[in-house]
Amino acid sequence: MNSLNAISPIDGRYRNKVDELASYFSEGALIRYRVRVEIEYFIALGDLPQLPVAALFQRQPGMAEQLRDIYRHFTEQDALEVKEIEKTTNHDVKAVEYFIKRRFDTLGLEPYKEFIHFGLTSQDINNTSVPLLLKECHEQVLLPRYQAVLAAIEERARQWADIPMLAHTHGQPASPTSLGKELMVFAYRMRRQMDYFGQIPFNAKFGGATGNFNAHLAAYPEVDWRSFGNAFVAEHLGLERLQYTTQIENYDNLAAYFDNCKRINVILIDLCRDIWSYISMEYFKQKIKAGEVGSSAMPHKVNPIDFENAEGNLGLANAIFEHLSHKLPISRLQRDLTDSTVSRNIGVPVAHTLISLASLQKGLDKLLLNEEAIARDLENNWAVVAEAVQTILRSVGYPNPYEALKQLTRTNQKVTAQTIADFVETLDVDASVKERIRSITPHNYLGYKLFND
Repeated sequence: MNSLNAISPIDGRYRNKVDELASYFSEGALIRYRVRVEIEYFIALGDLPQLPVAALFQRQPGMAEQLRDIYRHFTEQDALEVKEIEKTTNHDVKAVEYFIKRRFDTLGLEPYKEFIHFGLTSQDINNTSVPLLLKECHEQVLLPRYQAVLAAIEERARQWADIPMLAHTHGQPASPTSLGKELMVFAYRMRRQMDYFGQIPFNAKFGGATGNFNAHLAAYPEVDWRSFGNAFVAEHLGLERLQYTTQIENYDNLAAYFDNCKRINVILIDLCRDIWSYISMEYFKQKIKAGEVGSSAMPHKVNPIDFENAEGNLGLANAIFEHLSHKLPISRLQRDLTDSTVSRNIGVPVAHTLISLASLQKGLDKLLLNEEAIARDLENNWAVVAEAVQTILRSVGYPNPYEALKQLTRTNQKVTAQTIADFVETLDVDASVKERIRSITPHNYLGYKLFND
């Protein structure tokens, strides 16, 4: 499809930034994962001596790998064959079952075909395939991208650890900080939230039509199907089987995963807005690329478009993550179909997140520190040392120091180094106290360093 005709910018304008997601969230990928689960299930049945499948694998020990080749070498043509079957079945998972049965015919496995999808309902396949593809996308794509942005933020925090900067609370000049420390705040927040990923299991529902292994138990009552299901999901798929479900998975931990992504994205939105503000204050300039245009009318413009793009895409991602985490855990009685179309969109917020992370990384790489502007703001705001002065005076018992500094600084007159120096001369305190106060400037009143020497 020509990207100029794509309805979504994910598959149009931004496709080159998210192309790898097609391996996880496309229709073809979903079909491949369904085939994989069905094949792995059939192979797992071979571990049950009560079933005829066990004898097949005993006679042909290499058969398991031959069967795995069906999904390992799954092609676009194979996916199209499944879609062609679906035109007749009008059922996507049943089409996968029939596709595999055709492959069994070519392998001479006709007697075992009815053990494909044995005792299962569609959601035993969907609710294993979807968490599996999301888990692998998380491990192979999304988490490394989050980690790369985190590393970029931490790198700049270290690089600018000793750059003093005027803080702004309520948009007004406030006690100085360091640029590196302010960036480290975002890295610290992000890392703590990313740690929660390790506490959220990727769950699967696997238990038959209403979660009780009814059909399995009716056919082979001597088999412990719950133990089998637990082992199959854990050992063959690397997931954790939910013990009590309806026809579909509970989605609670999937919702927790989406909420965790959302919290990280909120932190990054906060970062984008702060960097945007620092650029507008000229604390940062941006690397200029030859040929780029910032405005169709104003030739001088170098806009913070990377941070704006990242903020916009993070917002879109979070809107969809919010719907997924709110909707998926809710289903009428033993199931309704509303989760089906919703879960097909899991790749959409992941894609918007990846787009934003690419823009954020690009924006961070373009930042150029403007120490002159940062130093100028500090020098123009000597009033911010009033906090230090009044606190030192409190420590030596000076009467009403807060009120004295308030009267000095809370005016429409500019407070300068000379203003503070003149004030110090009026103080009835020891010379050592005056000297301590004189040593404080907006450039060195920073509290603890970000990193200890």
